[in-house]
Amino acid sequence: MFRSQIPAVDAAAVPADAILLDVRENDEWAAGHAEGAVHIPMSEVVSRAAEVPEGGRVHVVCRVGGRSAQVTQYLIAQGVDAVNVNGGMLDWEAAGRPVVDGTGAEGYVL
Repeated sequence: MFRSQIPAVDAAAVPADAILLDVRENDEWAAGHAEGAVHIPMSEVVSRAAEVPEGGRVHVVCRVGGRSAQVTQYLIAQGVDAVNVNGGMLDWEAAGRPVVDGTGAEGYVL
């Protein structure tokens, strides 16, 4: 599956109740992430695959969309209904979607 063929959605169009999987590194997550997102760094997705939420489409996000596209492709190959979030957390923040830090206070995208 080529990257252009990976299902994708713009950050502004991600439903408020969506399952969101953030695959950025720990320092990026701590600085700011979408509230309610599940954090599994890209390098740990294979070993922690059982932690990927079930029960609906998984929206995969990173900083700009490259890492999340790779994880989306992997998850689809595993039979998961996954979609890449175009523009990643940078577009999420630009769209005015809330970003919180590791303490739940207002965060920022690193």
